[in-house]
Amino acid sequence: MTEDNDIATVVSAGRVIAARPEVVFELIADPMQQPRWDGNDNLAEAAPGQRVQAIGDVFTMTLSNGKVRDNHVVEYEEGRLIAWRPSPQGGRPPGHLWRWELEPVDEDHVRVTHTYDWTELTDKSRLERARATTSDKLAASVDRLAALAESTRS
Repeated sequence: MTEDNDIATVVSAGRVIAARPEVVFELIADPMQQPRWDGNDNLAEAAPGQRVQAIGDVFTMTLSNGKVRDNHVVEYEEGRLIAWRPSPQGGRPPGHLWRWELEPVDEDHVRVTHTYDWTELTDKSRLERARATTSDKLAASVDRLAALAESTRS
């Protein structure tokens, strides 16, 4: 972890979720589902049909403030890993990254780790928001994701 004036620029939160790994991954990889579990209440909506399939994919998300973000997928392994760098629509990513890692525990449980990394953030106007994104805020997303995934168990 690097530090910026004693502020962590990489923060994570995680837990074991009592759901099949593929159920959890689908909730993350389908942008239309993301506002359902966003613990920051930052995501408003995403159009259907944007399910991430590979590195290089770009999905579009409308934020709760009405701004639109392109999300550039930079890491991807089906069922296990997805990470993206957001940018203003049509713009270049300013250097922050959202990552989700899934590690199956058994058939019905998965350890999920959510990471926010702003080590390479160059847009000074985003620094205050980046500093405010703490592991507690990430844990809120993981907890909402868990509640949603666990409620789909049959």
